[in-house]
Amino acid sequence: QSMVYREIKKAVSENNAESATAVLVDVRTGEVLAMATAPSYNPNNRVGVKSELMRNRAITDTFEPGSTVKPFVVLTALQRGVVKRDEIINTTSFKLNGKEIVDVAPRAQQTLDEILMNSSNRGVTRLALRMPPSALMETYQNAGLSKPTDLGLIGEQVGILNANRKRWADIERATVAYGYGITATPLQIARAYATLGSFGVYRPLSITKVDPPVIGKRVFSEKITKDIVGILEKVAIKNKRVMVEGYRVGVKTGTARKIENGHYVKKYVAFTAGIAPISDPRYALVIL
Repeated sequence: QSMVYREIKKAVSENNAESATAVLVDVRTGEVLAMATAPSYNPNNRVGVKSELMRNRAITDTFEPGSTVKPFVVLTALQRGVVKRDEIINTTSFKLNGKEIVDVAPRAQQTLDEILMNSSNRGVTRLALRMPPSALMETYQNAGLSKPTDLGLIGEQVGILNANRKRWADIERATVAYGYGITATPLQIARAYATLGSFGVYRPLSITKVDPPVIGKRVFSEKITKDIVGILEKVAIKNKRVMVEGYRVGVKTGTARKIENGHYVKKYVAFTAGIAPISDPRYALVIL
């Protein structure tokens, strides 16, 4: 806990950021090993402390998860059989409901691996449009999005998924595939990545010591989830800044615009969600 806090405090200073939050979860047991926010305060001396510094942002603040949900789109498409593992996807420019789907690094066609490695909005949109909206919503829910953690922590939010809505415009089906129009807490994202790290087994979280084995519930195909985790290692190798010397890691980064008073503002939240070590996943980590 102290190590995680020290590192994010340093990151806030070095990057001139407003704040940072980190959550570390044991994939095998669901234990929350660390949950820290910077800047923070000394609980033994609260005189003059601003109330915002007393928030546990890992549970009280919700954000659009951005591209961190894209692995779950590819996973869903494979599970539903709407795409083949070796299929080449058309990722040329196109519009939905009059709005262009934009890629930062546009390419005419991409494999599933490349869609995640290049974080292609067009790629995940093409996949999402092959499925009913309920398919993706079910996956998000199975990974724990929109569900409380039941840890008994004061102020916890559950985020917004709108999973039961009946009508979806195509552009809305697109945006939820690249992490806009839905919200989650950092702890929920960490739980989702712990589910990937356990190769498709969902386990409840705990803030107290848990003795393994912890029996979870299988929510995703083991084979397909292992495939997704393997792709996340390729994402890490391509984005060398997230590599950890001596460890094989898998990551997905994401960026989303901040929302203030119900409107987007020109401020951004940067997510990094990861699993390590890839050979035998033990930890899921989310930093924003």
